[in-house]
Amino acid sequence: MRKAWLLLMVGIVSILVLAGCGTKSKEDVTQALGKKVEQMKSYESNAKMTLQTGAEPQVYEVQIGHKKPGYYRVNLKNAQKDQSQIILRNDEGVFVLTPALNKSFRFHSEWPQNSSQAYLFESLVNDIKNDPEATFTATEEHYVFVTKTNYQNNKLLPTQEITINKSDMTPVSVKVMDPDKKPLVLVEFSDFKFDASFDEDAFDVKKNMAGAQVGLPTSGQVNEENASFNVLMPSDVPAGSEVKEQSLITTDEGDRAVTTFTGDKTFTLVQEKARYSEVSTSTFVSGEPVDLGFTVGALTENTLTWNYQGMDFTLASQDLSQEELMMVARSVQGAAVK
Repeated sequence: MRKAWLLLMVGIVSILVLAGCGTKSKEDVTQALGKKVEQMKSYESNAKMTLQTGAEPQVYEVQIGHKKPGYYRVNLKNAQKDQSQIILRNDEGVFVLTPALNKSFRFHSEWPQNSSQAYLFESLVNDIKNDPEATFTATEEHYVFVTKTNYQNNKLLPTQEITINKSDMTPVSVKVMDPDKKPLVLVEFSDFKFDASFDEDAFDVKKNMAGAQVGLPTSGQVNEENASFNVLMPSDVPAGSEVKEQSLITTDEGDRAVTTFTGDKTFTLVQEKARYSEVSTSTFVSGEPVDLGFTVGALTENTLTWNYQGMDFTLASQDLSQEELMMVARSVQGAAVK
């Protein structure tokens, strides 16, 4: 009887030990993710990004490619609005390509290391590693982290929920949330491949521009399709700010709308039709590339410029912070005044 009791106890202890060996802690998973980033040579992925920052949800197809040490290619496309941009990083710098205009813009920037990037694997892992207060849960198939974000110019999105596959440590989804825990950005990965192979010119500006322009309208068609000129207004401005004056100026290049806002914080919004470049051009832009959700802009201390649906926008102010510049710019897509 005593022998049987001892065997039973040994069996129970063995089961408990085995169960414990199969349960990974937050530290175990974080360490495994860090090791994955160190050992990988490259990756390629496709994702769907849904933005809830405007009046209507905006859905983008995102194609991501990364090759160590510092090559990146991110293709953002909104199929419904025919809005497409490519962010490239290679040995020459950081570029934002707008194929529909045959233009690229070059930045001296540390992107993507200087802030959180919801669609880049190593950025997600860094956010997990750098937040000692991150929460961790495990489901049957996934590991789920809730961490702080590192958006230097956007305190409106302080946290994110990152879901990782248990089986291969690939990302499943990312929810970037506002202070009320409401998801404003959702990235859902449809596939993810570590150690993907790339052509030698996969991160070349000219190669990517030419490839993205296949099937796009010609310059004449672009100008014809964008013949209308609707003045867009921001739907989100600092408290107390209101329109002081709006004028439509006709120049040799076309119409230009200038709207000035008064109040405790004054600022000016300039909108004009973007011009197709017959010869592919690359222009150096001061400032940092920033993700506005619907497009990528260039942010300096006092200005923010971007292109959207065939229009060039410039937001300038001596009073607005960089966070407020981005807040106003993100809301310009919302309301149109004809």
